[in-house]
Amino acid sequence: MSTADAPLRAPPELEGPAPRVLVIQAPYYADVVGGMVDGALAVLAGIGAEAEVVEVAGAFELPAALRMAVRSGRYDGYLLFGCVVKGETDHYDHICREACRGVMDISVETAAPIGFGLLTVHTIQQAIARSSADRHNKGVEAANAMIGQIALARRLAETVA
Repeated sequence: MSTADAPLRAPPELEGPAPRVLVIQAPYYADVVGGMVDGALAVLAGIGAEAEVVEVAGAFELPAALRMAVRSGRYDGYLLFGCVVKGETDHYDHICREACRGVMDISVETAAPIGFGLLTVHTIQQAIARSSADRHNKGVEAANAMIGQIALARRLAETVA
């Protein structure tokens, strides 16, 4: 699905206390990542969430930071943001694959509510289109996805109790 085809969704309904969320950003492309973070923080503010923002060096460090945060047990959900633009070498392929695999491994292992906003694009123009303050902002999409996972986790925890 392309950015242009993405449906516009409101944040899911979230029962219970406002969540505590950690936002992990790899601001190599500061304007792009900042645009996604701003979009996500606006969504979080709209539900009264408490958000903490931390930085890592780059996309490759996102999974390790996520694992540290999940192990801390201090947060209800996690948002990860970064951007990798394809260059002339294989670096792009390796970084994108391993960062995505690392986050997926943690997601499956822990069932932590994660919103994943790592842009893997061929041009900076594609990144700008996905981080601008409009309906295509991937930070907003990642925040909504994470809120939905928090809501699901809470609902499933109630059915077990």
